[in-house]
Amino acid sequence: MKKFKRDKELVLRMYFTWFLLGILYFFFALFLNAFGVQFGFIAVIVLIFGSIQYFMSDKMVLYSSGAKLINRSDDEELFQIVDELSYLAGIDPPKVAVMDSNVLNAFATGRNTKNSLIAVTTGLRKNLNRSELRAVVAHEIAHIVNGDVKVLAIANFFVMLSSFLMQMFFWNMLFGGMGRNRDNGGGAGAIFLLYIATMIVYFIGQLLVLALTRYREFGADYTGSNLSGEPIELASALRKIAISSISIPSQDLRQFKTANAFMIIPSLSGDDISRLMSTHPPVEERIRRLIALEKQSGN
Repeated sequence: MKKFKRDKELVLRMYFTWFLLGILYFFFALFLNAFGVQFGFIAVIVLIFGSIQYFMSDKMVLYSSGAKLINRSDDEELFQIVDELSYLAGIDPPKVAVMDSNVLNAFATGRNTKNSLIAVTTGLRKNLNRSELRAVVAHEIAHIVNGDVKVLAIANFFVMLSSFLMQMFFWNMLFGGMGRNRDNGGGAGAIFLLYIATMIVYFIGQLLVLALTRYREFGADYTGSNLSGEPIELASALRKIAISSISIPSQDLRQFKTANAFMIIPSLSGDDISRLMSTHPPVEERIRRLIALEKQSGN
């Protein structure tokens, strides 16, 4: 697999975010241990569920988005683009899927380069020219090259762990004490404190994970632009995708809600509160960076 030049500042921010996430959950584990919570046992349970999600990620996203795998004879041009960019990236060509939707979007998934796929919507295929489509595919291949599905899997492990603990403490508050706390008279007060602490950790952890996924999008823009050699075409494609989403009915956008983290731009309705907690950076900022990258390349 070919190694690409990476944005050093962006890489530093990603590592720093990972460091903060590790520190947060290290002290959280110590806090839970002080209250007699068997953190390790719970982590193993969540890890098992997370591993299933990781190894089944391609099938799960295909199912949730309604994407269907296609053959080369179904779209020769798309396969040619995927083959060309995969060769430049030094990886085996991923599988190709299509989603029957007017929404302009695309995603890549798969736990490694040997088990990966790229999916595009019929709307994207009809509304982008070849150069824009090539730039979008390069962005998706960059996700595969950068191992972003692994990043999502690890990040989701922390979110799932906090969520699992919150539910556990909630039901414990309703139905009684827990372990050492009940024996020592800690009772409901101690469990309530654990519940509040877990909520705070979950919220902070979620913000860090969202920051990480936004950096991942910037990274894919950067790597994909180096791969295609045309950052301005990706900027043009992102602008078209963003503008088109304004006129798409909410029911069509909801088709991709469960796969938003994998999309090149999240499919959110204009009044959706999840814009405030988006897995993706603002499109305007991505376009600004791509234009700057185009100028740096001397085009």
